[in-house]
Amino acid sequence: MRVLHAGSQECTLFFSQLRSRQGTIPAEVEQTVRAILEGIRTDGDVALFEQTERFDGIRLDATSVRVRPKEIEEAYASLAPASLEALKAAASRIRAFHLRQLRPSWFSEEDGAIVGMLARPLERVGIYAPGGTAAYPSTVLMNAIPAVIAGVQDIVMCTPPHRDGQVASAVLVAANLCGVHAIYKVGGAQAVAAMAYGTASIPKVDKIVGPGNVYVATAKRLVFGQVGIDMIAGPTELLIIADEEARAAWVAADLLSQAEHDPLSSAMLLTPSQQLAEEVVDEVKRQVALLPRRQIAEASLERFAVAVVVKGLDEAATLSNEVAPEHLELLVEDPWGLLPRIRHAGAIFMGDANPEVVGDYLAGPNHVLPTGGTARFASPLSVADFQHQSSLIAFSRQKLEALEPTLVELARLEGLEAHARAASIRRHV
Repeated sequence: MRVLHAGSQECTLFFSQLRSRQGTIPAEVEQTVRAILEGIRTDGDVALFEQTERFDGIRLDATSVRVRPKEIEEAYASLAPASLEALKAAASRIRAFHLRQLRPSWFSEEDGAIVGMLARPLERVGIYAPGGTAAYPSTVLMNAIPAVIAGVQDIVMCTPPHRDGQVASAVLVAANLCGVHAIYKVGGAQAVAAMAYGTASIPKVDKIVGPGNVYVATAKRLVFGQVGIDMIAGPTELLIIADEEARAAWVAADLLSQAEHDPLSSAMLLTPSQQLAEEVVDEVKRQVALLPRRQIAEASLERFAVAVVVKGLDEAATLSNEVAPEHLELLVEDPWGLLPRIRHAGAIFMGDANPEVVGDYLAGPNHVLPTGGTARFASPLSVADFQHQSSLIAFSRQKLEALEPTLVELARLEGLEAHARAASIRRHV
């Protein structure tokens, strides 16, 4: 982790490199993913099971690919009571927050015209729950609960199994708590392909949500249009704006909570205090040595972690808006006073009692957030992502006749005579 100064050539280069991460996919990755997608689109289960054995070392068939009810019962039995209560507490808070997002249908009637929007849930949704070096039951909660609230009738989930063919107990319990209807032991691009195209074992879905590695992200990008997707998520990001009163140990701990995710994670501090910047760098070095995931965190810190000294909080806000970070902490004396100057961020954490980890697990708002600067135009995952809307128009004959001259004029203004005649024929024929 380095100390930089805003406006310096080195600082400008760092943020340029940070932005360039988004959307950069090695050619060999895309080539591999395209082959996986085509194999499953053409050969279905045969290709799915072959690829699962090739990439995950697990031999599956039509009878073993789906998690059985007994496995879910065993997952509950193996989970520590404190862990189960923690998952239930998180689910309760997430559910309460997302219930406020539910978008109803609406109608407006005026002078013989009814117009409105019909809001309906998607019919079937697929959730991708990543595996690998860690289990992420919180990701299951964040993706499944909004879908349930939206009214999705069929929610399926794919997640890579361990080498012994089992899925992490916490992941299975989280899925069951939410109401996921079917869980399949497949991961990677092959799981995305199976949900996008459908196989004999895994049904085709209308939308795929959930994070994953570069192969999963690439697969989601390539199947978009065949199905809907939530977003193309890149490496996780945390930007902290801190004043001279912030505690270096707290700032360092928050930065490391992001760095331990992935070698490509970014952890950034903006502060007007040179002293705080230097103290945070020293504290990060001390704390990272104590972490179980030290190697991952150190790789992230070496490439994508900086403490940038700015002239003041106005400059910090300007630079933060240019980055448009996934997570933004305002560790300043008056975070509410600074908030109006913040334009772009996936989630904003107000004051030193709000470490980003609160949003990861328990606060209630969704932790599936736009990354890579896409917070300039994208939003957190919400109930609306699991609904679609249809416009409704119901004119009376009298209303149509009253508006016919205007309709005809507008149609002919665009040179579309058939449009004009479709409006006028109802009065004259």
